[in-house]
Amino acid sequence: MFMQERRKTKPSFLAFCGGLLAAVAVGLSAYASHGVAEPLAQSHLNTAAMYAFGHGVALAALGVATLNSLGRIALCVLLVGTLLFSGSLVGNVLMKWPTTLAPFGGMTLMGGWILLAFSSLKR
Repeated sequence: MFMQERRKTKPSFLAFCGGLLAAVAVGLSAYASHGVAEPLAQSHLNTAAMYAFGHGVALAALGVATLNSLGRIALCVLLVGTLLFSGSLVGNVLMKWPTTLAPFGGMTLMGGWILLAFSSLKR
């Protein structure tokens, strides 16, 4: 019983990362609206913000849940995919990096959601 109570209060790195992603997404969206004039750059930043916010909220909500090991792996995959996808778009706007990691990040995100779906069948 004590171990079960401790598990519920244990900090969640994934939820922490989700909160940070959501906060950064709000800043990116504001920067896209007020600090960037080029339409393509605004589009890249808004897309990055949308994906970072959505996946940040998912990580914040699910990161504190008691998930099986496949579910925790799925959330880690979602975190990596979000960093690759959104990071590639933001890197393109801010540092003129190519967006070559965005498609890999998108596939990683799809894989993470599929893993999460399968984890819900495994109890």
